[in-house]
Amino acid sequence: MAVLTLLTIALFAGAAYSAPQASRIVGGTETSIDKFPSIVAVEFLGVWTGVWSQSCAANILTTRYVLSAAHCFEGVFYDPSYRRVRAGSSYRNTGGILSYVEVEFNHPTYGLNGYDGDISVIRLRTPLEYSPVVQQAAIVPQGFKIPDNLPVVHAGWGAISQGGPLSPVLLETTIFTINNELCASRYLTLPRPLVVTENMICAGIPDVGGKDACQGDSGGPLYYTNILVGVVSWGHGCANETFPGVSTAVSSYTDWIAASVN
Repeated sequence: MAVLTLLTIALFAGAAYSAPQASRIVGGTETSIDKFPSIVAVEFLGVWTGVWSQSCAANILTTRYVLSAAHCFEGVFYDPSYRRVRAGSSYRNTGGILSYVEVEFNHPTYGLNGYDGDISVIRLRTPLEYSPVVQQAAIVPQGFKIPDNLPVVHAGWGAISQGGPLSPVLLETTIFTINNELCASRYLTLPRPLVVTENMICAGIPDVGGKDACQGDSGGPLYYTNILVGVVSWGHGCANETFPGVSTAVSSYTDWIAASVN
């Protein structure tokens, strides 16, 4: 039976990717897989090119399961055989170990209400092997509410600017959680309003911007002290000062995640 690591944590409060994009670290610094051993790159097989390339990320739940964004595992040309993960490497498209996707379990609410439920549990064909650079993520318990103004961390290989090139090496950046109601009100001002639900976490640097996940980081982690609290989902631009990045709140789905891997 698969075993998840669930941690109860004490927290103290103190553009446009307006559609989820299979891909996003802006304003980040170079880091190493040694610091974030639970992140894996998700590579797509090009339908027309036949070339594998990192386009999303995911988080290790057990040796056979990873957690990512549902929008990375759906679409007109999607097939599980067109996805694989690369674990244990700091570098994009090279190093580490590969495991191919067997099947995805997108949350049943995904696609019913905007980007709500943008989360997926993925079973791999062959198990990963734990090592110092391949480790399972610790995730928050069901229903845990993340306070506002909490320092949180994105890591990934995504674009270093809106529409810019993807990073060849793993990057990290620290931002802050933003009040959900404030975030929701801002997204409703767009010409085509977007809905922020209670199952999402907004994070950035309000009215400043400059740091965020970006195209290529979808499905990757939002950490608080290396505990997985969010999965990169969507936003309006990258590092926008008005519209924060939005991650799926893991705590809304912890029970479903646990049931999916058992």
